[in-house]
Amino acid sequence: MGKIQVMDEILANKIAAGEVVEKTMNVVKELVENAIDASSTEITIKLIDSGVKEIEVKDNGIGMDEKDATMAFERHATSKLKSLDDLFYIESLGFRGEALPSIASVSNIRLKTSDGEIGTLLTLKGGEDLQVERSDLQKGTTITVSDLFYNTPVRLKYLKNLYVELASIVEYVNKMALSYPSIKFTLINNDKVLLQTDGSGDLLKVIYEIYGADITKKMIPIEGENDDYYIHGYISYPEVTKGNRNSITTLVNGRVIKNNELNKCIVDCYHTYMHKDRYPVIVLNIDVDPILIDINIHPTKMDIKFSKMDSLKDLIISSITERLEKITLIPEVSVRDSYSVSEVSRQINEKKEEKVDDTKYEEIKLDFDVQEEKKKEEKEIEESLPFEVEKEEKTSRIKKMIPRGVVLLTYIVAENEDGMYLIDQHAAAERINYEKVLKEMKEKPLPIDLLVPIKIELRKDEFILVKERFDLLEEYGFSAEEFGKNTIIIRSHPSWIPTERAEDIIHHIVDIMIEKGEFDFDKFIWRIAATTACRMSVMAGDYISKEDQEWILENIRYCENPFTCPHGRPTIITYTKYELEKLFKRQLD
Repeated sequence: MGKIQVMDEILANKIAAGEVVEKTMNVVKELVENAIDASSTEITIKLIDSGVKEIEVKDNGIGMDEKDATMAFERHATSKLKSLDDLFYIESLGFRGEALPSIASVSNIRLKTSDGEIGTLLTLKGGEDLQVERSDLQKGTTITVSDLFYNTPVRLKYLKNLYVELASIVEYVNKMALSYPSIKFTLINNDKVLLQTDGSGDLLKVIYEIYGADITKKMIPIEGENDDYYIHGYISYPEVTKGNRNSITTLVNGRVIKNNELNKCIVDCYHTYMHKDRYPVIVLNIDVDPILIDINIHPTKMDIKFSKMDSLKDLIISSITERLEKITLIPEVSVRDSYSVSEVSRQINEKKEEKVDDTKYEEIKLDFDVQEEKKKEEKEIEESLPFEVEKEEKTSRIKKMIPRGVVLLTYIVAENEDGMYLIDQHAAAERINYEKVLKEMKEKPLPIDLLVPIKIELRKDEFILVKERFDLLEEYGFSAEEFGKNTIIIRSHPSWIPTERAEDIIHHIVDIMIEKGEFDFDKFIWRIAATTACRMSVMAGDYISKEDQEWILENIRYCENPFTCPHGRPTIITYTKYELEKLFKRQLD
């Protein structure tokens, strides 16, 4: 007798469940996606004990008749694929026909559904003992999954604690609500409402329900398209950061995905705007012809392949970068008030009406004498500056500020008619020097010969990496060569490196070159410029004269990104005149 035989269907479904259903969130995901595919406008998810005891998903979709309801629990039974050609043009969220039989094999299921003509009530226990009855005619489907993994105790044992399971479900439902703002989502656990959206189609309102008022007010609309893709959604101001990538929501044709390459591309757009290991809040919808993507590469369908990824990345980078460059990014220090929903809605509507070109400043009318006095003071400062500001060639992104002193040997206090400013002297100087160094690097300046060459000894593996990249050093004005065993010698360096700090900076550049992992040319150039700028700049705790303060304040205004240092820390924050008056009770709401 042969050793190979066909698996029992229940056994096959349990094995499939191991790929499709790992935790309670997977069950919610599959049921919610079915509800969306059924053209639902309202979806309610009710959980008992984070879904471990019971998960109920109710929708008002098209429903099913008795035949379809029964067939839905057959393996590979689906209404979404008819032929092989359909596999290459998938527009639905589900399509494999594996989810329901897999879930049914490891739980008890109760399905109530109606297409408006026939009502059906169906029950299964562990994928077996199918019972079919008549039910009411309320259109839509309600499916209840109880006692998940009751017949697979090993898998039940390895479920996370209830809080972790619930957090996964909330995160997923949040992302689906962001993906489908026109669907009313309600999520309830143990009779407590965790999320409720209104289904109005307003994405910003969904962001408000999920992230709250403070973050919603700091979201920026974004839109862009090319021949292959159309993107739209919201990105956060760089001052709004999270400690992980979970706040980056990418949606492709309504499908929530997790694609590391896309996430990296988005995070790189905030390069130098945000501190390392901090991430923005992003809701990015990507619309694309289904023929350009392949979603059939992962059991949970959480990742997809793009046939024109470079085209998509170029679009994302250009759209986000251009949007960030057009806004003023000085964080305001606000007086905390409790915001009502109506107040946030008002601000949401104002943001929606905001034009893309929002770089113009609104002039505040001042008393004539005060205005003339300030103009005179600004003129005197300008005439005393030890440099020429190329006003014709550059555009200022910040209004002129007048220095009033330094506190804690770190923060310059300045003012103009809009309010008071605190400027981090090191961060601001670092940004000025960074852009200066980056510009000079691109111009390939002549090298400066060292009177005493710099010798650097390395390990063998480090020496191999540096030697491989000698041409890169030479391209940017360094003269490097071998000097004995595992040793290199630097005989000259580019003029943008201060000679008195050359050895320290060159050692750091070599350290960057020998780091493990894939070599990223763009980041290599950024890190060289950032390292050099950091060591050229005045430090926190250093005394600076009034002339130095004026130099920093005037030069930071003309930087391409004056709002953060190269490492993403803010250079400047402001107390508006209104906020100051509020703090001192001169302004009462």
